[in-house]
Amino acid sequence: MKVMLTIKCGRCKNKVLRYKKIGQGRVLRCYFSRIKKIFAPVEEGKLKCPSCGNVIGEKDNGFFKMNRDEFTYSGRKINK
Repeated sequence: MKVMLTIKCGRCKNKVLRYKKIGQGRVLRCYFSRIKKIFAPVEEGKLKCPSCGNVIGEKDNGFFKMNRDEFTYSGRKINK
């Protein structure tokens, strides 16, 4: 059984990335080591939706700092 989140653009619902979330909290950061696949371009340190250009997150030290109102997700989280 795969336990993954599919993070999608909040505006157009296009896939942005697949992420292995650990814990029950909100998705505030996406650590690079847990990202399994990126469907979106990263331009000038910003993670953008490939179809509408919506900025989903910004690159920081070892993770993307996610803009909470700009994305949705589906899937399951791993309990600690």
